[in-house]
Amino acid sequence: MSGACRRSVLRAGLAGVLAACVPACSTGGYTGPERVLSVAGGESGGFYLAFAELLAAETSAAEPRLRTTALPTEGSLANVELLRSGRAQLGLVLADTAQAALAGELPGGQRTPLRALGRVYENYMQVVVPANSTASIVADLAGRTLSLGAPGSGASLFGQRLLAATGLSSGDSSAGTPRVNVVQLRLADAVTALTSGRVDALLWSSGVPTPTLTQLDERLGIRLLPLDSALPALRARHGLVYERVTVPAGAYRLVREVPTVGVANLLLCSPDLPDDVAAAVTRVLVERAARLVPKEALGTQFLDVRTLVGTSGVPLHPGAAEVYRAVHG
Repeated sequence: MSGACRRSVLRAGLAGVLAACVPACSTGGYTGPERVLSVAGGESGGFYLAFAELLAAETSAAEPRLRTTALPTEGSLANVELLRSGRAQLGLVLADTAQAALAGELPGGQRTPLRALGRVYENYMQVVVPANSTASIVADLAGRTLSLGAPGSGASLFGQRLLAATGLSSGDSSAGTPRVNVVQLRLADAVTALTSGRVDALLWSSGVPTPTLTQLDERLGIRLLPLDSALPALRARHGLVYERVTVPAGAYRLVREVPTVGVANLLLCSPDLPDDVAAAVTRVLVERAARLVPKEALGTQFLDVRTLVGTSGVPLHPGAAEVYRAVHG
């Protein structure tokens, strides 16, 4: 099935489900005071920001008293900090980053209370190399240079975990552990560096296909390295937050079906977000799901009313839970 067909099936399926549930889950519009909401998204050219922009537009349309805008950011780590400081009211965060924030395992060691409005899509970890690279697995990157994503990205957290699970090191290799030269670059800069040969591979976490990588594929030709062999070690050390997923054949021009690691992407807020605001945004997730799928998305990687409540151990906000009880009983 082509990507366009998969997108049509996804939207048609969601439309049918939502048509049946909207009367049951609609509980009236938000009637509280006018508010400005910021949704912390991600980098330009990625699905975090694309989704945040769609969510902001749909929330503003459905709830005119909630003026909602999307914020470009470096990713999950940056978004946790924006939620913690109150500079954003909503944020997209990878489930592994969210769990680390709740446990106080991020830099600084501070526990960050977070609540979830829903699981919005499956995130695919993508280690990208030029099509003519001799690397076929992550271990082949020993002695080479790898971009682990922007400093504020969830990819940077996962990347260090991936290297450890693969028996590689980004630091002192005096103990005999093969070393990878790590740099941290935004996606646009990493793409430029890969094109010029200044880096040998880049790690990117997003939905598939990512438009920026599609453009890179058309210019350079790319492959994705399989990551499934690292999954047992990742799950043994960090729990079931990591899943085996498959990048479908044709996601990029020269990419065959590739097994990789998936991580849920969650829409989060702080516990002090008012219940009626949380409920209003959650109703948008439920009732307007078909309008929140970026046009480039393949398959069923994006939000589904049946999986929104699967928030990987991050507690649901009470306002969101109320909406889901209305939907699911």
